[in-house]
Amino acid sequence: MDVEEIKLIIVTGMSGAGKTVAMRSLEDMGYFCIDNMPPALFTKFWELVKESGNINKVALVVDLRSRGFYETIVSMISELRSTENVNTKILFLDASDEELVARYKETRRAHPLVSDGGRLLDGVKKERQMLEDIKTSSDLIIDTTDTNTRQLREKIIDYFKDDENSSLFRIEVMSFGFKYGVPIDADNVMDVRFLPNPFYIPELKPMSGLDKPVADYVFNNKETQSFYKQYIKLLKSIIPGYKREGKSSLTIAIGCTGGQHRSVAIAEKIAEDLKNDYKVEVSHRDREKSQFGGN
Repeated sequence: MDVEEIKLIIVTGMSGAGKTVAMRSLEDMGYFCIDNMPPALFTKFWELVKESGNINKVALVVDLRSRGFYETIVSMISELRSTENVNTKILFLDASDEELVARYKETRRAHPLVSDGGRLLDGVKKERQMLEDIKTSSDLIIDTTDTNTRQLREKIIDYFKDDENSSLFRIEVMSFGFKYGVPIDADNVMDVRFLPNPFYIPELKPMSGLDKPVADYVFNNKETQSFYKQYIKLLKSIIPGYKREGKSSLTIAIGCTGGQHRSVAIAEKIAEDLKNDYKVEVSHRDREKSQFGGN
């Protein structure tokens, strides 16, 4: 039986250079991430990973809170790189001394190598010297001096992406009924209660927007056609902006009175029109609740 390859990314680098952003980006890509694992636990953790059989992407974030780790990390990485079915990569994050000092002053955090009364710049320089060997052996070095959070995330995703998450960004289109409340996790909410309501057509009332007669009733109306043409154009123009800002998902919520007819039909149509360009999921939060309620 073939053993699935384990992808291991060790995230390290200068304190304040962006390791937290890197960890969150890798989490969004499906990596099991651990921040600052004590060196003594690594061997046991690695045994558990191999025994589990269902963890194949791991990221370990290592910084000078684990100073002892740096005494053995180079040899440990060498051993991992020679281990069968383990693909090990090192991501090193760096920034200029001046930028790191400025970031620490802005956040008012204490540098791990600066004791009370010590100079921040001296701590940064000492850390850089300690990390010289591991930086040399890194697979990817990113200088974040002039890089914002979104740009760093994009660089990490672009380098480490695979077929599974090459299209990381996903969209959920959700229908809902206002009578049950607006979804708290929605990024974009559209109220379609102004459109003609199938609820008042006796033969359509027990159906939902998933049924063709209801969808035809909603979309054969000129008012709906005019609205939808403008709304889908708006969505297609703003979605790239959400991606540029580093969002991994976008929830579009379409609401009518009860979440049974109009919102369901329109949510289905939006999902259909976006699926060629994005990974799209569609859900209908209140469709069954509204089976015999107002819509």
